[in-house]
Amino acid sequence: MEQINDMIPVTPSPFPRIVVLGGGFAGISLVKKLKGSRVQIVLFDRNNYHTFQPLLYQVATAGLEPDSIADPLRKQLEPVKNFYFRMGEVFAVDPNQKLIRTEIGTMSYDYLVIATGSKTNYFGNESVMQNAFPLKQIPQALDLRSHILQNFEAATITRDPIELESRMNILIVGGGPTGVEVAGALGELKKNILPNDYPELEFEKMKIVLLEGSDRLLNGMSEHSGEKALQYLKKFDVDIQLKTLVTGYDGHVATLNNDTSIRSHTLIWAAGVQGNYPDGLPEEAQQGGRLIVDGYNRVKGCEDVYAIGDVASMQTEDFPRGHPMLAPVAIQQGRHFARNFKKMLKGGEMEPFSYHDKGSMATIGRNKAVVDWGKLQFGGFIAWMIWMFVHLISIIGFRNRLIVFSNWVWNYFTYDKGTRLIIRKFIPKNKLKTEETV
Repeated sequence: MEQINDMIPVTPSPFPRIVVLGGGFAGISLVKKLKGSRVQIVLFDRNNYHTFQPLLYQVATAGLEPDSIADPLRKQLEPVKNFYFRMGEVFAVDPNQKLIRTEIGTMSYDYLVIATGSKTNYFGNESVMQNAFPLKQIPQALDLRSHILQNFEAATITRDPIELESRMNILIVGGGPTGVEVAGALGELKKNILPNDYPELEFEKMKIVLLEGSDRLLNGMSEHSGEKALQYLKKFDVDIQLKTLVTGYDGHVATLNNDTSIRSHTLIWAAGVQGNYPDGLPEEAQQGGRLIVDGYNRVKGCEDVYAIGDVASMQTEDFPRGHPMLAPVAIQQGRHFARNFKKMLKGGEMEPFSYHDKGSMATIGRNKAVVDWGKLQFGGFIAWMIWMFVHLISIIGFRNRLIVFSNWVWNYFTYDKGTRLIIRKFIPKNKLKTEETV
């Protein structure tokens, strides 16, 4: 084995070292469940906080501030003994030498768990990647919020009707839960808030356009929920175009597959994600942008390397293309793998993972949501209350739950969103492009 001179320091331990890449739902669920185990745990993440991604769209649409959906990883995992956190991007894995390579140095491992989640999938469309707004990270949500508000500020002083149209129009690509929720939140802004902030603008001219490539919304949910979401969004005047794809976008005009185009300075990309994993893993383990794992989350072709959450593709009879890339799957896999890992350390037999689907849901604004719960489907106010309750109890940290709840109550009774702040001047991505990394 080659001599390594840039090893990241941690306190020596007589216990085996498990290195976990990623502080998302899967990673923190695993680490918490390993509490009390005779193992040294080292967690890597590019940020020092965990993000509650299901509410990122509310940060982007001025409903919440970022600190209400984020919590420091060190604080969350403080009760876990023999635990270390290191902040840094992980670039590569060397399974043969059992090493990871990061921006802050190199570390050896006895066991490696890849829980690096997902990143935006642009499906090879370079112009969209350069100019669209993804919504996977807090900085991206803040960029989008500032950009939208800056556009309205610019709209108040432009005399060019074409420029005005482009500044006020907003395009959303992808009719899944994220796209539907963003469209609903923007519809509420257009209806209740923006006309008061910008009385000189004619908001009946503002277009919110939701583009979906398939023939209905919410493909991962029931047809009933998809139809309900369509009805709710139409009440907000959202222009929904099904069977429509974006073929190009230059930051001002989006071209579509039906030979039409739409002017807009803002295109929000919610059309797909793919696994986000470091280099160095065998080709045989990579398929469809994810890592192939067996029923015990072992990465194909690797020894002592595991993957959990969005990045893992566990292909079963019920899920031939792998489990859906959802937070409940990541949480369940993290907890299940922790139990299996404890058994493995004691020489016991591991049990294969089985996903328990607790249902799916999406909100489309005030008093409007859809919920699929087994064979039952809910819509309207009851579904909205269920959505709020589930998200509140899922948020990490009592303080964050309290802040989110108080914001929701204030918004509900005042029809106001109090975080309409331009706090970071947006620089177009064709001038400053940063790639998503692990």
